[in-house]
Amino acid sequence: MASEKLTTNKVARARAPGMIGDGGGLWLRISAGGSKGWIFRFMIARRSREMGLGSLEHTTLDEAREFARECRKLLRQGSDPIEARRGQRAVLQLEAHGRLTFEQCAERYLAAHQAGWGSSKHAHDWAQTLKTFVFPVFGALPVQAIDVALVMKALEPIWQTKSETANRVRGRIEAVLDWATARGYRQGENPARWRGHLENLLPKKSRVHRVKHHAALPFVEIAAFIAELRRQEGVGARVLEFAILTATRTGEAIGATWDEVDLAEKHWTIPGERMKGEVTHRVPLSDRAIEILGEMLGLQEGELVFPGSRRRPLSHSAMLRVLRAMGRRDVTVHGFRSTFRDWASECTNFPREVCEAAMAHAIDSKVEAAYRRGDLFNKRRQLMAAWARYCAAPAITGEVIGFLGVS
Repeated sequence: MASEKLTTNKVARARAPGMIGDGGGLWLRISAGGSKGWIFRFMIARRSREMGLGSLEHTTLDEAREFARECRKLLRQGSDPIEARRGQRAVLQLEAHGRLTFEQCAERYLAAHQAGWGSSKHAHDWAQTLKTFVFPVFGALPVQAIDVALVMKALEPIWQTKSETANRVRGRIEAVLDWATARGYRQGENPARWRGHLENLLPKKSRVHRVKHHAALPFVEIAAFIAELRRQEGVGARVLEFAILTATRTGEAIGATWDEVDLAEKHWTIPGERMKGEVTHRVPLSDRAIEILGEMLGLQEGELVFPGSRRRPLSHSAMLRVLRAMGRRDVTVHGFRSTFRDWASECTNFPREVCEAAMAHAIDSKVEAAYRRGDLFNKRRQLMAAWARYCAAPAITGEVIGFLGVS
């Protein structure tokens, strides 16, 4: 038993700043301002440590002695009293947040991070994948209850058939659980971690992934297709031709606004937040693309170049409906980008980097990216003008379209 030197009266009368020992590691600390509090001093692993036991205002001498006895008991068992208390507080915090579900954590994670992502599409995709593949499995469960079995239950049905999506879902589950752990809402290893964990339970994405190319129209058929497309009425038909001529993606074309277009300089600047790679992309506009914009300018009803009903953006299926109306179920909208790329490779001698830049593809080589300063815009203008001419009247079979090399 520790030698107890203090009494209630001694504690009450003590005024001088400093430390007064009670024995067994318990001390009364008096600050320069006169406040009093209890301290437990101890040695562990040859290291001196201090642990606060509360102020005299809230903790009596007897209570402080009881706390000190509990600390000494932990030391005899080989435990650090400070770490033990932290563990108890963590348990209490988890109990206090025991009703916080995975879905609620995901919502808070999104609210905390989406401002830094820049792209509203990225935030939407993030939320949509969790809503589709994760929430039905364990969205309503407490975040602390999420384990490997639940993560596998969400991933296994899509790992073989939607490998790219499944990999994104796994990463997003991991991010939400890491956030919840950092905020003190859960403890333990992250069950969605890949390296050294799920990689032992699921096949690598590269082994199950089979690239499913978008059905593309052979480039030798593009002129006949464009001629038929021009006979179709409606905004959907005009935006489809515009997308083909500019080799852009569906969302980029239907989301075009007039403030992005410079009719005098004949170019269209798509801001980074609307691009897949989140990098601003300048698109040179051919004469036919300008004609299409002229038609839409006559119907201008708002900021959108290709407005839908009630001045809302066209749906992503608008161009697909045009294809269906033409009886073309053998091709996809995105596939026209492949048509353009195949034509550029086989019918022109434009450098590869010019063709890739026209499609706003990221530069795979870090060295090349470091030295690439411009966007090859003038060279791309020649390429897109040649593409527009080919779409209007195909070149003679075997003719190669030359590159003038304008810089």
